[in-house]
Amino acid sequence: MKHSTALSVNLNKIALIRNSREGNFPDVAEHGKICLNFGADGLTVHPRPDQRHIRPHDVIDIAELLKDYPDREFNIEGNPFAESINHFPGFLSLVRSSLPDQCTLVPDNNQQLTSDQGFDLRISGEKLKPIINELHDLGIRVSLFMDPDKDQISMAKEIGADRIELYTGPYAAAYKNADQGESIFLKYLDAAIHAQKIGIGLNAGHDLNLQNLANFRRVPELLEVSIGHALTVEAISMGLEKTITQYIDLCRA
Repeated sequence: MKHSTALSVNLNKIALIRNSREGNFPDVAEHGKICLNFGADGLTVHPRPDQRHIRPHDVIDIAELLKDYPDREFNIEGNPFAESINHFPGFLSLVRSSLPDQCTLVPDNNQQLTSDQGFDLRISGEKLKPIINELHDLGIRVSLFMDPDKDQISMAKEIGADRIELYTGPYAAAYKNADQGESIFLKYLDAAIHAQKIGIGLNAGHDLNLQNLANFRRVPELLEVSIGHALTVEAISMGLEKTITQYIDLCRA
């Protein structure tokens, strides 16, 4: 029997639409509530210093919202080294004030359009250790954004991460090419099996959609997928309830 996978809806694109106009429409927290009521297992946000989408008050609003949903999870992802600038209080400050269930640490920077690679823990592992320890002291599960590299995944375990989130961009890009897609998928499968063997939990995210998710769920013990961009786009044509229902069906299949 295949392990059930949790669906965490990333709200960044909803915030991006809101930020294109004055005011608070669409309301990001209210949209998150609708997703939860349609069955999503949790909500994800990725606040950045430039506040291009999620803003600090969104993080607090969603943390408050999820108090009414004790069986769902709040996942905050972002660069743990992002410091206070202008009206951005710093990534870790936001995490401390909102106390999510999970914090996914991502090695992005202010110039990146989106996250496009995992950590190289040979470079950043020692700097991440005290951050991971602090998050654990706050009762927060820690996941690291990683490429499907077994040596790097082993280092993630060694420095104390509870989970990894496999960066699935390359898988999604290659998916439509049967030969290349399967070859790249096998790298993810190998990485997932290795994670299972060493006892580190497995999440995945980036460019997963209704077309490629079922195939990716061939990896063992996939605990959670975080999906925002594709889900938002698909909901435009299909409707939000139908889109979330189809994702949940794929995650429970």
